[in-house]
Amino acid sequence: MQNNSRNADILKHIISYCNQIEDTVHRFGKEYDIFEGDPVYKNATALCVLQIGELTKHLTDDFKQSYNQVPWVQIKALRNIVAHNYGKIDSQSLWETITEDIPQLKAYCSKIIDQFDILMQESKPDLDEDEEQSMELL
Repeated sequence: MQNNSRNADILKHIISYCNQIEDTVHRFGKEYDIFEGDPVYKNATALCVLQIGELTKHLTDDFKQSYNQVPWVQIKALRNIVAHNYGKIDSQSLWETITEDIPQLKAYCSKIIDQFDILMQESKPDLDEDEEQSMELL
């Protein structure tokens, strides 16, 4: 359970960065020409992509194997490109990542968290009436 909780926390952080990317795209506009010509736009989204890649390194191996529909290795690889070769990032590839891949990643991570929440609810023991009353006193 502890690993599920840890993985869920990491996914929540990933979703937060996905939201920041979506907010940035909304703020600057969903036009590639604007993105390509504005280093602030590119830098803001690239930093979030970098952070997402960094977070994926902290997911457990079992988790990544269980949810192998997500290209965890490629996400980490993109993080390395952003971190170490920023001047050489292909703007078109980054644009496709932030406009196509990030919304899918966000949706997928949200579904996983929902599954974890259901599992957590199912694993909680049912309290009898006396236990519920004593919990209310605390």
